[in-house]
Amino acid sequence: MERTFLSCSRSIAGSLVSHSATTPAVRSFSSTVRATSSALPSQIPHGVPSTRQRRCLHSTASNHDTIRSSRSHESPPRSNEDRQTDFSALDVLRNTAAPATSIDACTDTGFALNNNMRISGCGILLVGGEAYRWRPWLSEHRKEGTVGGGAKGDDAMTGRLLNAKGQWEVPNETWGLLDLVWPKPDLLIIGTGPRIIPIAPAMRKYLNGLGIRLDVQDTRNAAAQFNLLATERGVQQVAAALIPMGWREGR
Repeated sequence: MERTFLSCSRSIAGSLVSHSATTPAVRSFSSTVRATSSALPSQIPHGVPSTRQRRCLHSTASNHDTIRSSRSHESPPRSNEDRQTDFSALDVLRNTAAPATSIDACTDTGFALNNNMRISGCGILLVGGEAYRWRPWLSEHRKEGTVGGGAKGDDAMTGRLLNAKGQWEVPNETWGLLDLVWPKPDLLIIGTGPRIIPIAPAMRKYLNGLGIRLDVQDTRNAAAQFNLLATERGVQQVAAALIPMGWREGR
């Protein structure tokens, strides 16, 4: 009896080993996808292995990435609106008349104003809607005029406007008009010629003492700034003192 039971167990073990050797391995490095989930386990007959679909992973880009990259280079959709933006309506100063003393052009020797006035051979001082010839480089012993009239050639725009430290500084008497005018302008735009030059602290202190703020730029940008602010705020609030673009410091 014991020998019969032992022989039966050995025969069962041998049959299991032979079955495992003949059954192929199901696992692999490729990803397996199950069959459609609509197939229920109850519909599959007992003992019949379920069919599985296998799909390998590839490193190539998917169609979704290709479509997304192609859309990124497409032009934006066209607008179906009939009305377009009127950029001229954004100019709030288009109906405001420019002052007569606004500067149309800056030349090497002078300026051209909006009222067809041409100023040559000197600078310009714009205060209270009026334009004045301005030569801040003249000293006390020099005479204004031509050489033929007995002067020393001051019309050639020669002189010095820089101090020993390289700062832009003129005598306080040069600003005598600003000392007399009333009401005084709130802002004075100074154009220091072809390039920006820092002004001396003593001159800044003097003008600030008159209640006037300063804005220092090169002449071309100073003229554009004056045109804008004088149109927006009025010529009573904004003044300008400009040196021609062709000014060169003498020795």
